[in-house]
Amino acid sequence: MEESKNMEVVSGTLFSMEERIRTKLLKAGATSHEKAVTAQEADLDMQEGNWIHYIAGGLFAGVKKTAANLYYVPI
Repeated sequence: MEESKNMEVVSGTLFSMEERIRTKLLKAGATSHEKAVTAQEADLDMQEGNWIHYIAGGLFAGVKKTAANLYYVPI
């Protein structure tokens, strides 16, 4: 039962962090591969910067990463 609760906490943290990062990328105008920005340009804080590597890039990820380590939210 404890393991299940831990997974819920991790899932909630991951979802929350992804939403924070998506919001900042959208605010920076990073809505396509051509408009992708750095983590600094998106004004990500240290915690968001650490999480973006886990969140970005997957086939079904809501945040995409380019080969040049730029990030965007496809719309």
